This record gives sequence, structure tokens and C-alpha cells, in this order.
Amino acid sequence: MRILKELGKAFFVGTLVFIILGLIQYANGYQYDNGRDILIAFLYNQLYSVILYMVNAYYFVFLLKLFPNQVFQAKNLLKGLLGGIFVTLFALLLIRIITEVLIDGKGLLEFIAAEKMQYYYISFIISVVVTTIFYVVYYYRNKQQTIVKEQKIIAGTASAKFDALKNQLDPHFLFNSLNVLTSLIEENPEAATRFTTSLSKVYRYVLEQKNKELVTLEEELKFAELYMSLLAVRFEDSIVFTSPSKLENPQAKVVPLSLQLLLENAVKHNQVMPSKKLYITISEENGNLVVTNNSQPKQVLKESTGVGLRNIRDRYALLTSRPVIINESPKKFSIAIPILGENLQIMNTSDTYISEKKYKLAKKRVEKLKGFYIHLTLYILMAPIFIYLNYISRAGFPWALFPIVGWGIGVMGHAAETFNYNPLFGKDWEERKIRKLMDEDE
Repeated sequence: MRILKELGKAFFVGTLVFIILGLIQYANGYQYDNGRDILIAFLYNQLYSVILYMVNAYYFVFLLKLFPNQVFQAKNLLKGLLGGIFVTLFALLLIRIITEVLIDGKGLLEFIAAEKMQYYYISFIISVVVTTIFYVVYYYRNKQQTIVKEQKIIAGTASAKFDALKNQLDPHFLFNSLNVLTSLIEENPEAATRFTTSLSKVYRYVLEQKNKELVTLEEELKFAELYMSLLAVRFEDSIVFTSPSKLENPQAKVVPLSLQLLLENAVKHNQVMPSKKLYITISEENGNLVVTNNSQPKQVLKESTGVGLRNIRDRYALLTSRPVIINESPKKFSIAIPILGENLQIMNTSDTYISEKKYKLAKKRVEKLKGFYIHLTLYILMAPIFIYLNYISRAGFPWALFPIVGWGIGVMGHAAETFNYNPLFGKDWEERKIRKLMDEDE
């Protein structure tokens, strides 16, 4: 079917060339004597067109295999052009041998002796023009496909990375909470019981937000207050926590559990005791949500892995160009995370990426259908023109049948490829073969 489609294209190109050359000849006063002359001229034209088209098409396929994804690099393109000239001239020589020796009956030596370069000029120029057009069209399509492919890779990578970062939060949060609970069990079993109850409420929120890319500022702030009440079970009045009483835009968005990580870091890295209270404040400043605490670093502290802050930075980097800002001084430490607009468009997650991929496939299918319908429309429009030209030429022979039937075969090949129809190897055959191979593998 692929060969039939390419033959159809070759026949179509040849027909266009024949019509254009015919119009040029007519404008210059040249007319065919009868329908037989038109038919012979058309058949010779199609012989040239089909052979030159197929030779150059297969040569281009060879170039694609020889220089995968690098055909249009300067050195490879130069090699391709030189090779294309040689292939075209060789094809023209072959066509000349067919027409002069096999059809007209000249001797091979006589043909070689009488052959001149001027016999090749017009055919070569036409071939070069048509081939150049196809090269330009392919280059444009290839460039667009490369851009789409790169965007798919970027989107897929971003989606996978985002999901991986999101899934880091659960074990990170649970690990630190269990550490706190372990300490409480040893120090204060009653507080550990209250802590466990509060922890169940907090972790319910964690599970609810697991599959969300963003949450509202209002939701996240309520969770932060719940989380601080959890810490109050252990540290009692050693932590003084302040949050904004009113939000400028409660429906604005932030990364889920970002506040929890920042609050957790503040407690983890600072001394917290009745004599050295830790003051933590959450505020809105210049489109950011700022978590500030007084700096009183622990004297002995296990080296931090930085998972929490790195997670927040990476996740915001996938959502916005605005950075996570860290300000540190001997007396104060603050982290500002961007407050995102409530209508922010999220990048591809796994579900939306699959949906987008389906859309791309559907779009490609529509483009194939559109190409076929355009081809079919041109065929339907041109068929009456051939019949009309046959009529006004007053030829006794219906030569119009040749371009109509030849082009029609190309249209049928195009239709078979567009609608995935193959009378020899249909879908039933494919399914049976797939099942057979799967059974053999088992």
C-alpha cells in the first residue's frame, strides 16, 4: 500500500507537470495534431515522472537511514545533493535508453554515439525543481515534528519529576513525625497519646493532598495551624506561633505541605525550650508567603540532608520562574515561597500527559484524514477536466482514462493507508498473529 501511495503521488506530480508544460506550449502556439499525440506525450511524461520520483524518493529514504536525524546538516546535505544529482542523471539515462532503444528501436551503440547533454537539460531542471520542493516540505515537517517531540519529552520529564517530588513528601513527613513520637513516648506517654490523635488528623490532610499539584492558601494555612497544634503537644508553650488573621486572596495557590516543611525545619534546626522560646511567624509580603523565626541554632545537630527545602525549590521551579527566597542573619531566618495565582495553568501530570498524548494522536489522525480528503477533492475536480480536454482534442481514443485510472489507483492507495485497510494483512490477521506470538513467548 505504501508503494501504491508513492506511485499515486508520482502519477499526480507527473500529471501536474504535464498540464503546466501543456499550458506553456499552448501559450506559445504549439498544439497537438490529434488525441493520439496527446496520449503518447502524456505516457512519455508519466514515464519520466514516475521513474524520477520513485528513484529520488528511495534515495531520500536511503539518506534518512544513512544520516538519521542529521540529513539537513550542511555536510550531509551537500553529500545528499551531489548524490541526488548523480541518481537523477542516471535515472534520466535509463529513461532515455528505454525510450530510444527499447521503444524506438535504435541500436545501443547508435544511441550512445548520438547522445548529447542538451537532451537532459529540461528533464533535469524539472526534476531538480520538484525534488527541491519535496525536500523543503519534508524539512519543514521534520522541524515541526522535532519541536513537538522535544516538547513531549520535556513535558514527560517534568511530569515524572513532579510526581516523584510530590511522592517524597509522605515518607519525609511520616519519618520526622515518628521521630517526634518516639521522643514523646520516652519523655511523656500521656502527651504521646495526644500527639498520636493529632497526628492522625494531620496525616489525613497529607493523604488528601497527595494527588494535588496545588492547594489554596486558606487550606494550607489551616493545615499549618493544625500542625503547630501538634507540635504544641510536645513543646507546650516553648513555641510562639503567629499566622495572618486575614488573607489578601484566600483562593491563591501554594504547593501542598510547603508550610509544614518550613515549620518543621524551623523546629528541627533551632533550640526550643521554655528559657529559649522559638518565635515563628507566617506573613504575606510582596506576593510571597514568608515564614520567619528567630535564630537560635542547636549546638549539636546531625548534618541536614536538605530534602525538605530542596523539594520545595524543585517543585516551585516546575511551576513558576519566581524563586524561593532564603534570608539568613545572626538573629533571624526567613523563607519566602511564591503565592501563585488561582488560575495558574499546571504543567502535565501523568493523567493530563496521557490525555495530551491521546489528543496528539487524534490530531495526527485528523491531519491524515484532511490530507486524504484534499487529495480526493483534487482528483474529483481534475477528472472532469481530463474528460473535457479529451473532448475538445476531438481524439477518437479515450486517452483521459489513463490519467483518471492511474491517479485513481493512487487515491485508493492513499485511502488504504489513511483508514488502515489492508486486504492481505488486516486487523484480524494482526490480532491472530499477536496472540500466537504471545502464546509462544509464554
